[in-house]
Amino acid sequence: MMAEVPSPVIRVLIADDQQLLRHSLALLIDGTEDLSIVGEAATGGEAARFARELSPDVVLMDIRMPGGDGIQATHAIVADPALSHCRVLVLSMFELDEYVYGALRAGASGFLLKDSHPAQLLDAIRRTHAGESLFAPAILTRLVEHYVSQPVAARSRGLERITERERHVLVLVARGLSNDEIAAKLVISIKTVKTHIGSLLAKLQARDRAQLVIVAYEAALVRPPA
Repeated sequence: MMAEVPSPVIRVLIADDQQLLRHSLALLIDGTEDLSIVGEAATGGEAARFARELSPDVVLMDIRMPGGDGIQATHAIVADPALSHCRVLVLSMFELDEYVYGALRAGASGFLLKDSHPAQLLDAIRRTHAGESLFAPAILTRLVEHYVSQPVAARSRGLERITERERHVLVLVARGLSNDEIAAKLVISIKTVKTHIGSLLAKLQARDRAQLVIVAYEAALVRPPA
């Protein structure tokens, strides 16, 4: 009987100008078996530089920092081909729309409020690393309301190339369902879900699930609840 191969540890970089918060997050994350802190940054410039030097899997990125904000740092990380594996999870005290949209346009994979439960934060890191977009419920609601109010032709190109099953998966992704939840909903395997999502990313030229969410909203495939 072959020994079970342990899962690789997810390498995390924390970027926040508050030392106490960085220390608290580091203690929380390093207290798990599958997550590890590889560095801490206090400015946006440091975040981008440390990401290049340390090559983390996930960056926990504060938005408001000196020396270049988190949105600028996110853009720099996402634009670097050497960091194509790296995902950015934005943390903020604010629910202001401009920051959410700015972070998404810069390439962030998720947006979480700093007052989230510790278990929710750890789950967010794992899900972001796994390629799932993640947004606080209040943020997701605002995101839907914003994008469905915009012209639908902006990023709808490419949708004609997707299959009916891929369209179903895209809608469920936009509604915030995880891979497990999509598999259960459509009665298909996790592997098949990942195959469909991979195809959607390629056909719609999206970097990750967060961008798929935007495409679905702009094309009016998803509408906010009445």
